[in-house]
Amino acid sequence: MSSSVAVAVESEVDVSSAVADEWISELRSCAPSMETLGLLVELAGERLSARGQIDALAVLERHIAWMQGMQVEVLAAIGDYADSGADAAAAGEAFDARLLREWDAASDEVACALRLAGGTASRRLDVAQQLCARYPATLELLKRGEISYLQAEAVTELCAVLEPETAGQVEAVVVAKMPELAVGQTRALLRRQIHKADPDGAEERHRRRKADRETVLYPREDGMALFGAVLPAEQAAEMGQAVDAHAATFDNDGRTLAQKRADALYDLVVNRNGVAGDCASPARGRAAAVVQVTVPLDVLVGAEDGPAELKGYGPITAGQAREIAFAPGTIWRRLITDPGSGLLVKVDPTTYRPTADAERQVIARDQYCAFPSCRMPAHRCDVDHVEPFDHERPEAGGLTVPENLQPLCRRHHRLKTHHPGWRVTRDPHTGIASWTSPTGRTYRNAPPVYRE
Repeated sequence: MSSSVAVAVESEVDVSSAVADEWISELRSCAPSMETLGLLVELAGERLSARGQIDALAVLERHIAWMQGMQVEVLAAIGDYADSGADAAAAGEAFDARLLREWDAASDEVACALRLAGGTASRRLDVAQQLCARYPATLELLKRGEISYLQAEAVTELCAVLEPETAGQVEAVVVAKMPELAVGQTRALLRRQIHKADPDGAEERHRRRKADRETVLYPREDGMALFGAVLPAEQAAEMGQAVDAHAATFDNDGRTLAQKRADALYDLVVNRNGVAGDCASPARGRAAAVVQVTVPLDVLVGAEDGPAELKGYGPITAGQAREIAFAPGTIWRRLITDPGSGLLVKVDPTTYRPTADAERQVIARDQYCAFPSCRMPAHRCDVDHVEPFDHERPEAGGLTVPENLQPLCRRHHRLKTHHPGWRVTRDPHTGIASWTSPTGRTYRNAPPVYRE
C-alpha cells in the first residue's frame, strides 16, 4: 500500500470524491489488514461516487472473508480442544475425555454463543476443522479475502466423500480458479472434478443417497410454507411433468401458471387426483391429515385478531386459524392460559409419566425443544422433567406438572440428563429455561407467549 494512503488514515484529512475513489480502487488489490480496514472505514462514506461505492462493496466483502478466515481458525481450535479431552479450565471442572468426544460438547456451546441451530453450529465446527487440517490452500485464499466463506465451505462439503489424497488433488485444481468464480460456479466445478477424480465412487454414492430420500417442510413468512421432496433427479423430473399435466387441466380462471402448478400438487397429494395422459382421473378420497392450531378463545370467536400458532409452523393469522377451526371434522380441545403471563398452564397428578393431556399442554406451550438454539418441533421431542422425578417420594419434588416439564429432542434430553457440564433450571412463572454450559456461560430460552 502507498505511503500517501497511510498518511491519510493517520491524519484523517478530508479528500475529494475523485481521490477517495482512487484510494478505494487501490484497496481492491490489497490484502486485508487492520490498516486497510481502518482506511475503508474512513473512505466508505458519502464522499464516494457510485463507482467508488461498488469498489467499497468489493473491498468490504474481502475484509469479511478475511475475518471469517480468522473465525475459522478459532472454531477449529475450539473443536480440537473438545476432541482432545482436555479439562474445561474456565469452568473449573474436570471432564472425562471420552465424554467430551462422545457429546461433541463444543457444538452446543457454539450454538448458544452464536445463536445458531445445533446442526448449523456442528457444521461450522466441522468446516473449520476440515479447512485447517485438510485444505490449507483454500483457507489461505479465504484469509486473503480472495474467495468467500461459502466457497470454502463448498470445498469441504463436496470433497468430504473423497479419500484425503483424492480430495487434495481436487483442491489443487480448483484453488487456481475459485477467485474468479461465483459460489454456484465453484460448486459446479467441484462436482465436475470429483466425478473426474472418482467416477466409480460417484455411481456408488448416488446409489446410497437414494436411501436418503425424504419430504421437507419449511416455514415461510405471511402464513406460507415450502413443501417438497428430496428424490433422485429423474423421479423429480417425472413429478414435475405430472404436476404440469394436471395444472393444464384447470380452467382459465385468472390463476397464473405458477399458482396452478402449486394447486395441482396439492390436489394430487391431498385430494388424490391422478393424471393419466391428458386426462385427470376421478378423485379417490381425501387423504387423512391432522392439523393442530393453538388459538386464544377471543381470537377464535372473532373478538380479537391476534395470531394463532400452527403446530410445526409458527404464527398464522386469525383468519387462517378460524378457517381451520371451523372446517368440517375439526376437533376442539381446551387449553388454559395464565392471564398474567400468557403461558399455557395445567395441573396434573404426581405420576412419572405425563398424562396425554399434560403432554399436549407442554407441546402446545413450548412448540419446540427447550434447548436454546434448537428448533426441533416439540411433538417430535421427549417430555422431560426439569427437576428430576423422585421415584421414592414423588411429592418431595420433581413433580409431573407442566411447570416442571419441558420438551427436549433426544440429543438435548441425553445432554441434560447425562452430561456433567450442562445444567438447566426453569422459572415456573415466566417459563424461561436457563441453561448453564460447561464453560460457565448461561443461555436462556423462553416459550411462546400467547398474549403480547
